[in-house]
Amino acid sequence: MQDVKLFSGTNSRYLSENIADYYGYSLGDCEVTKFSDGEMQVVINESVRGAYVFFIQSTFGPAENILELLLMMDSARRASAGYITAVMPYFGYARQDRKDKPRVPISAKLMANVLQAAGADRVVTMDLHADQIQGFFDIPVDHLKSEAIFIPYLSKQKLDNVIFASPDVGGVKRARAYAQHFDKDLVICDKERRKANEVRKITVIGDVKGADVILVDDLVDTAGTLCKAGDALIEKGAKSVRAMCTHPVLSGNAYENIDKSQLTELITTDTIPLTKKSSKIKVLSCAKLFARAIRNTHEYKSIAALFVNE
Repeated sequence: MQDVKLFSGTNSRYLSENIADYYGYSLGDCEVTKFSDGEMQVVINESVRGAYVFFIQSTFGPAENILELLLMMDSARRASAGYITAVMPYFGYARQDRKDKPRVPISAKLMANVLQAAGADRVVTMDLHADQIQGFFDIPVDHLKSEAIFIPYLSKQKLDNVIFASPDVGGVKRARAYAQHFDKDLVICDKERRKANEVRKITVIGDVKGADVILVDDLVDTAGTLCKAGDALIEKGAKSVRAMCTHPVLSGNAYENIDKSQLTELITTDTIPLTKKSSKIKVLSCAKLFARAIRNTHEYKSIAALFVNE
């Protein structure tokens, strides 16, 4: 079997080290330096010839992290790596997955194109903003689900009076998966936007009176939608509102919005590192899930087995 090499991007080192620990390997020696104008240079300081190479990099604050990932993969390809996998816990630009107005790019498709051009033979990611993004690639995409992290956690909590909710119509499928697993009801928050990152109105569809509501989303950016959804649910009679999201983008006034909101807590993962501390935010690690995915990929085992909750 081919040798395995794990490398980390600069800003995902915090997660890559934990993934490597679970896998039982040390991270490879990869050096990223910058010229005075900010131009990056990548040097892999060990042989990767014929190896199964995994580059771990979430593309949050996406431009520099995506470019660094592309440069790392290109260097491995030119060094005769046997098989290159981009491990992207958070896939940047996934929200731009269609033309919803004239003269705009389909940025998620462009990201797929450049990853393949740089030498990726496979992509491993988690909770894409839209499942159909997998179809933008002409290489295998292992699309992990955060249910494998959140469901075991929720199973240990008291869920007698819980109702699951989607903060928008687009996230109904995601929230329904939890409702069906725990045999609970589902409600929908229908949002009306003025423009990106600005919600005008939220309408709650369903009865939440006296219930402990859990909002389910794939990512939280400014937290405006989430906090307004929480307010709307409380106004409709909910006893409490919690939220779960896979990717804590948390830009702008997100931390302030969450701290001042009526949300009891936000449960998230470490696909993106938190930039501030908040008593309302609880982080669950995705490192073990990705370590298992890497091992199954290298050993030609089923990735679907990781969707079964233990």
